[in-house]
Parts: sequence; C-alpha cells; structure tokens
Amino acid sequence: MRGDKMKQLKVAIIGQGRSGYSIHGTYLIDDTERFKVIAVIDFIEKRRLLAKERYGSHVVTSDNYKDLFGMDIDLVINSSYSHLHYSITKDLLMHGFNVLTEKPFCRTADEVQDLIDTAKKQKRMLAVFQNSRFTAYFMKIKEILDSKVLGDIIQISIDFSGYARRWDWQTLQSYNAGNLYNTGPHPVDQALQLYGEGMPEVKAFMRRVNTFGDAEDYVKLILYGENKPLIDVEVTSCQGYKPYVYNIQGSKGALTGTMTQINWKYFKTEELPEQKLLLSFDKEGTDIPAYCSENIKWYEEQWTSEGEKYGTFGASTRRYYDMLYNHMVNGGELTVTAEQVKKQIAVIEEAHRQNPLSKKF
Repeated sequence: MRGDKMKQLKVAIIGQGRSGYSIHGTYLIDDTERFKVIAVIDFIEKRRLLAKERYGSHVVTSDNYKDLFGMDIDLVINSSYSHLHYSITKDLLMHGFNVLTEKPFCRTADEVQDLIDTAKKQKRMLAVFQNSRFTAYFMKIKEILDSKVLGDIIQISIDFSGYARRWDWQTLQSYNAGNLYNTGPHPVDQALQLYGEGMPEVKAFMRRVNTFGDAEDYVKLILYGENKPLIDVEVTSCQGYKPYVYNIQGSKGALTGTMTQINWKYFKTEELPEQKLLLSFDKEGTDIPAYCSENIKWYEEQWTSEGEKYGTFGASTRRYYDMLYNHMVNGGELTVTAEQVKKQIAVIEEAHRQNPLSKKF
C-alpha cells in the first residue's frame, strides 16, 4: 500500500494495440490505487469487448475518441497509430484534457511546438511517454558518467539493433513508421540526455533492407558538436550479433554493457607511470627500437539488473508513472518535457531530410 488517502486518477486509453494494451494497460490494471481506467477507445470491436473484461464492466468503450468529449477524465493516454498522435493530441488538448502521448510524439518539430503552444493556451498537461529514460541500466550509466570516473567522454555508441523482418503497419512511411520513428525515440532520447545542452549536428544514413514496407529498417546516426562527445546511434534490423547496447570511450576509462549488465574500467591519474615525450627510444639494455608500453593499474566494476522486479521495460514504465502521478497530484517535476522531446523529433526529422526514401504505399 502506498497510503490510505491516495487520489485515484480517472484514465482513458486511446488504442489497445501493442502499446495501449501491453504497456499502459498492463501497468494500469496493477495500480488501481492510483489509476482507474474508465474509458477505452479502439476501432476494433473485439478489443473493445476485451477492454470490459480486462478493466471492468464500468468501462465506456467506443470506436471514436471524440466520444470522450464531455467526460470527467483526469488523463487521456494517446496510444493510437503513430501518424495520428499529433492530430488527436491537439484535439484532446483543445477540449480540455491532460494528455500522455506515446512515442513517436510527432512527425516534425513544428508539430511539437504547436502542441506545446496549445497546451499552454489551454492550461493543460502535455506529457510524452519516454520510459527508456527510467530504465535501471540507463540511470546507472548516467550515474557513472556524472561521477567523472571515466574522465572526459570522447565517444558514446548506442546500439538498439537486432535481426528482424516486419510486415505490419509500422513499416509504412504513411503511418510515421520505420525503425527511426518506431524504436529510435528510445536511444535518441537517451543520446540527447547524455549530449547535454544545445542541439547536436546530425549525420544520418538510412536504407530499406528486410522490411516488407517502404520505411527504413537500417539507421545510423552520428550526433556531434563542439566540446561534446561524438554519439553513434544504431537502430538496425540487420544485426545478427548483438555485442552491446552501450560502448563508451573516456579519457580515463571505458564502459560496455547491455540492458542487464554493465562493465566499466578506469585508472587513477595519480597512479599512472611518469612519462615524458621522446623522439625515439630502445628496449632497455638493447639497441632495438621499442614501442611505447606501460603497465596501467585498472579498476574494474560491474553492475547487473539481477533482482529487478517487472523486468527492464516494465520497471521503467512504473518509474515513469510514479513521476507522472507525482506531477499531477503533488505538483512534482515533469522530468520528461515536450520541449526536450522536440529536440529528439528535430534529430529524426533531419535524418529523414538527409535520406529521402520513395513511397511505395
């Protein structure tokens, strides 16, 4: 129990697909003390029938989100098709609702700004579901980097890849789909958090490989800027081997790891052997030219997610909702803001500008 007098927020979910059902729905039915699903919107009848079984007979169901207008709802979760996120979210804001929108937030940065302006004008909350920022492994990586134990960070490689063929709507450009809009918001959001202030320069490479649709399924992004680490983001469906999710190079150490295990090593500057620049030198006691070689004392540490309840994704969803509830009920900080996500969408938009792909459908 979280307490005897928790305020219960009334929630509507638009969409009962993979996100609305498996992510948001799965969480909300396990936290009925703080959230109560009172309405579900989906254009597929069997999903609406299932919603009453899953969330309760009290749930209002419809195939049209406009039927929510006039209802007493604290929060609407927009987990509709990706290409509808912007238009539906704006309509909801205009009708006085607080909205949590799934990723990808919008197609363009201009659309994001329009939603920001609309939310401010209507005095409504606008939130974006970027739960990967709350994963245990990413929070641990941030903690390590913030400690400066690895020194200045030179390069960060992030790999959200695997091998897959897809033939669903998330392969279609007309649905704001493809690897960069589908999976990309997770690593790009993390990358921008590690990049820090300012907007990075973007170099992007994208192509179609295994997809049955017309959107990209290979993405390589390079984000860089003056006095910033170079960040290499890869989201490909062509990766048969998966050596790491993160690989980080620092001036005093390095880090490599997955979502369940992180290893990092570093040295202490005061313990480095003393050296000085020489134009040439020989192996000690000989006339044979030598290469630079020294013994550095490395310190190695490891973190694992062993014992984390609900798994990587489920636990991060719960942390996100903890933050969101605290914001809505107690006035706590909304740590994932639309302004932050606007930078993410600008990066994605620029990548598409650099790599125009012909539309087939």
